[in-house]
Parts: sequence; structure tokens; C-alpha cells
Amino acid sequence: MPAKVGAVKVSNMGNSSIFNIGDVYSMCPESNAKTYAGGGSFNTGDGTYIRLGESVTSVRDSDAADQNIV
Repeated sequence: MPAKVGAVKVSNMGNSSIFNIGDVYSMCPESNAKTYAGGGSFNTGDGTYIRLGESVTSVRDSDAADQNIV
């Protein structure tokens, strides 16, 4: 059914976003991700000091799929 649309403001759209104005039957954004990180990987800021003697990140994954998207 047609409609009149006034002003539209889009502040932010991510990688798997959908933006639609008008008639639509179905919208299905799809995405998946897997991140491996060791000790001290995601530290941010000024003057960050990290002292790691030994850091091991295990990336062994026994299952075939984590997030099935069909």
C-alpha cells in the first residue's frame, strides 16, 4: 500500500543493516563473525603497558559451524 513519507534521518548504519522506504515483503540481514584474541589484545588508551610472559590463544574448534545462517 503506497504511503507518503516525511523527512527521514539516518544516524548510523552498520555492515548488516537494511534501509528501506516503501513497500517490502521480507527483509533479512545476515552476518556472522568469529574473533580470536590473546591476552592484552583489545586494550586501548594512552600509556597502556601490558606485560605478558607467555600468552597462548587456542584456535582449535571441534564443531563445523557455530552460527548457522540459512
